[in-house]
Amino acid sequence: MTVYDASTLLGCDNKISPLQYPVARRDESVVETHHGVEVNDVYRWLEDPDAEETQKYVDQQNKISQPFLEGCEAWKKINEKFTKLWNYETYYCPVKHGKYYYFEKNTGLQNQDVMYQQDALDAEPRLFFDPNALSEDGTIALVEKSFSEDGQYMAYGLSANGSDWFKIHIRNVETGKDLEDVLEKVKFSEISWTKDNRGFFYCCYPHQEGVTDGSETQMNENQKLYYHYLGQPQEKDVLIAEFPEEPTWQFQTVVSDCGKYLVMLISKECRDNLIYYANLEPEADITSKLPIKKIIEKFECDYEYITNNGSKMYFRTNKNASNYRIIMIDFENPREENWQTLIPEHATDVLDAVRCVNEDKLIIHYLHDVKSVLQLHSLQSGELLHKFQLDMGSIVGLTGKRKSSELFYQFSSFLTPGIIYHYDFKWNNFTAKVLREIKINLEGYSPSNYKVEQVFYESKDATKIPMFVVYKNSNSEKKTPRPCFLYGYGGFNCSIYPSFSVKDVMFLDTFDGVIAYPNIRGGGEYGEKWHNAGRLLNKQNVFNDFQAAAEFLIANNYTTKDRLVIQGASNGGLLIGACINQRPDLFGAAIAEVGVMDMLRFHKFTIGYAWCSDFGNLDEKEHFENLIKYSPLHNVHTPKSPSEEYPSTLVLTADHDDRVSPLHSLKFIAALHEAVRNSEYQKNPILLRVYSNAGHGSGKPTSKIIEENADIFTFMLRSLNIDKVHL
Repeated sequence: MTVYDASTLLGCDNKISPLQYPVARRDESVVETHHGVEVNDVYRWLEDPDAEETQKYVDQQNKISQPFLEGCEAWKKINEKFTKLWNYETYYCPVKHGKYYYFEKNTGLQNQDVMYQQDALDAEPRLFFDPNALSEDGTIALVEKSFSEDGQYMAYGLSANGSDWFKIHIRNVETGKDLEDVLEKVKFSEISWTKDNRGFFYCCYPHQEGVTDGSETQMNENQKLYYHYLGQPQEKDVLIAEFPEEPTWQFQTVVSDCGKYLVMLISKECRDNLIYYANLEPEADITSKLPIKKIIEKFECDYEYITNNGSKMYFRTNKNASNYRIIMIDFENPREENWQTLIPEHATDVLDAVRCVNEDKLIIHYLHDVKSVLQLHSLQSGELLHKFQLDMGSIVGLTGKRKSSELFYQFSSFLTPGIIYHYDFKWNNFTAKVLREIKINLEGYSPSNYKVEQVFYESKDATKIPMFVVYKNSNSEKKTPRPCFLYGYGGFNCSIYPSFSVKDVMFLDTFDGVIAYPNIRGGGEYGEKWHNAGRLLNKQNVFNDFQAAAEFLIANNYTTKDRLVIQGASNGGLLIGACINQRPDLFGAAIAEVGVMDMLRFHKFTIGYAWCSDFGNLDEKEHFENLIKYSPLHNVHTPKSPSEEYPSTLVLTADHDDRVSPLHSLKFIAALHEAVRNSEYQKNPILLRVYSNAGHGSGKPTSKIIEENADIFTFMLRSLNIDKVHL
């Protein structure tokens, strides 16, 4: 490994000359009135991705950002190191379907993970499905898969260019050949087989107009539930359920373990669902809509099906339990007063996931101060049977079935790439065996060379926020400020776990840096109360928590402002956009990926309406007044003093992102450039990079991930106070 002087590696003194940003046309005629307040939307024209003017604007931005990022020696060296570091074998938990075991593996630099088939766990694996053979650039990804009950068929979804849309195909596992069946316009759908192996339920948007490749912006409405018989064309699929009076409703379906019920968990936003169901008769033909029975008819809480004994259905829920509990609802006697609690809510730990295994047992994943706890409980009594030993880290994979005695789980931490454990209940000793251990390709790498801390700091309102901090061990007891990478999300009940990332190791090793992950409010780290404390009218808590994390790191000598870079994606991109508006003085650099930046129009595109559960409903005055206070697009400012200068900022998006449309990033960067263009105090660069044939992140090929990270690290190097680089 070579140690470089940063200025030598960049081929310059690391000073950044002023950039000439493209001028976006301002259309002053576009004005909307919200609750009596007129709001200009001068960049509305950038919402049309197919317009020649929009495409020209994107090209102009890339002609500035691409040379800035890739036009120096540093990018090449960083790309080479990322490629070398990424080149290690990764494995995922096996699962048995029929008479075969299946697992996914990547030899290192394959664009997509590859599926293998085994006769036994110690047998030689056979190649079963390789998505890399479907496209030269690796942009076709396997995004959904489901095996028939007998294991004879695998129905699977293929997505192109990172879009949420996918097409369902069906493979015969013995011949390795696909049937002629191809199901299109599928999105946000499970594949749920009936136990007779004749077909499966799935959801699609049959009346979606225009292109459905991820480049469109129109809303996704009127999802319908269908049943598909093997060997039949899609036009013969049986319509099972639809709700034309509720165009935003979506289905999550599961066929019960006994095969006699189709459980429908219906949602309209990103939280709370209804429970509907239909009776199924094994071997009976499904020829028309099924009679639907309603169990839960109000959007109040979350329910997740676990398993059932006859009509007695077990659910994980936050109904009257912020940290979740397991309840039994008898579908033949479903009134709430008849519900039974199998496993009550834990006082502090969050019941994060449940799976029924070995006929009568529940494997339960808890979060204790954001660290994984894995327990085994009785399905009959709820009694704790065993607690599996884990280090400080996360369970990132868990497979097992009710009809199988085998259990697999995968452990990861900031310093451990992955360990896959195997346990068979036939052993009767509760001692899991290591099936595979993943090793990274970094010379001299050892977890003992690093230190992991979990600290608790105070936010603006004195709430204690946990944060993981990782850095290389030092011989000195005194902390020396280092380059620091601070990542945040804070929304939608999503937790940030202590798990392994090549990017983190790259930052720690290349810049001798510090990585920090604050578990800010809005996430699910402490249950629904934590989520609620960071959503709707409480959203500002999320930004306050993140800014307080930066202040803590600086105050405690982990880093300094000119060494601190912040990053977030999607809802986390919103976080970054809001924070650089509110506290530009606090950060040296900022990276906002695929962010939600226009908080007055997010609900009008693709699946954006579902985010009202976290952001609020614009039809309500109090939500409008709250949203406009922090909306990144509507709070851009012109720096009028050195403290108001924006940090060096990199905004990233992709042309096939149909989760958070790139229009958010385009409008935000147009507003930023207009605001800083003539400011004598804005010397830091503000860049937009738009990637082609890529989406929100899911299914992104390895080659694109490496290139994007090389862009990000080069940007960090050019923006932060970094003297030495280890490459």
